[in-house]
Amino acid sequence: MAEAALSLVLCPGCGSELSPNLLTCPSCHRLIHSEELKRLAGEAEAAATRGAFPEALAGWRRALELLPAGSSQHARITERVKALSEKVDGQGAAAGTPGKSAGKAGASGIPKVLGGLGAVGLLLWKLKAVVLFVATKAKVLLLGLTKASTLLSMLLSLGVYWQVWGWQLALGLVLCIYVHEMGHVVALRRFGIAASAPMFIPGLGAVIRAKQVPVDAREDARVGLAGPIWGTGAVLVALAAVALTGWKMLGAIAHVGAWINLFNLLPFWQLDGSRGFRAMSRGQRWAAVAVLASAWFLSGDGLLVLILLVAGFRAFGSDAPEKGDVRAAAEYCGLVWVLTLLAWGIPRWFGLPGIGG
Repeated sequence: MAEAALSLVLCPGCGSELSPNLLTCPSCHRLIHSEELKRLAGEAEAAATRGAFPEALAGWRRALELLPAGSSQHARITERVKALSEKVDGQGAAAGTPGKSAGKAGASGIPKVLGGLGAVGLLLWKLKAVVLFVATKAKVLLLGLTKASTLLSMLLSLGVYWQVWGWQLALGLVLCIYVHEMGHVVALRRFGIAASAPMFIPGLGAVIRAKQVPVDAREDARVGLAGPIWGTGAVLVALAAVALTGWKMLGAIAHVGAWINLFNLLPFWQLDGSRGFRAMSRGQRWAAVAVLASAWFLSGDGLLVLILLVAGFRAFGSDAPEKGDVRAAAEYCGLVWVLTLLAWGIPRWFGLPGIGG
C-alpha cells in the first residue's frame, strides 16, 4: 500500500490523486506538469536567444513529452521544433527544403536543378569536413568509449570478428562501425534528440537508441544518412593511411567499411537508406533508382542489385511525400556513387579480393 501511495501524484489544480503517467487531470483538465513546462519553455527560449539551437530543441522536445499528443500546446511546440530544426539544418533555397523556398522552386525546373547541385556540393563539403574531423582531435569520437555498455559490447564484437578474420581486420571493422554509429549520435544531438551511445551486436553491427523521435521525415533523413556520411569519412581516412604507409590491411579495412556503408543504403526496415527514402518524393525515388542502376551497370556489384530491387519497390509505394527533400535525395545518390566507386575500386587499386563485385 505504501508503494502504491508513493506512486501517486496530486493534481496542482484540484488536488486529486493521479497516476504518474497521466499528463492532464481527468477532473479539472489541468496540465499535470504545468510548472515543469514553464521552466522548460523559459530555458528553451533563453537558449534560442543566445543561438544555442540544439539546447533549445532538447528543451522543447522534453516539453513535448509532457503534453498530450492531440493538444493545441503540443501542436504549437511541434511547429516551433520544426522551425528550430530547420535553422540547425541550415536549410534554404539552395538546399532545396520542402518549405516556402521549395514551393517557389517548384514553379521552375531550373531552381530544382540548382538546388540539387547545391545539395551535392553540400555532401562533398560534408565529406571533406568529416574526413578532417575524424583525422584530427575528434573528441566526440571518444565519447561513446566512456560508456561501459559501448566498450564492453565493442570488445565482445571484436572477439567474435577476431576468430573469423584475425585481430587486424576485426579491429578495423569495429572502428568503422563505431564511427558510422557516432555519426548518428552527433546528428541526433545536433537536433536536440537524446540518444544512447552505440551498442554493438556481434554479427549485426551496432544500434543507437533515440529517446525521442524526429519531428519530420527531413530530420529523420539527416540523422539516418549521417551514419553513411561519417562511415565514408572513415573509409577515406583509411585510404589516406594506406597511401602514407603502404599497408594493404588498411586497404582491406577500407574496402569492408565501404561495402558495409553501401549495404546500409538499402531502403528497407530501419536501415539508413530507408530513412533517407522516407523524405523523397516519388520522382526523387525514381531518380535514386536510376542512379543505382547506373552504378550497378558500371561496377557489376551484386549488392547494388538487391538495393536496386528494394528501391524500385519503394518507388511504387504510396508513402512518398508530395514535396520531397532535395538534399536527402542528393545525399543518398551521392553516397551511392562514392561508396560504389570505393567498393569497386579499392580491390583493384590495392590488389585485394572483392566482396560484392
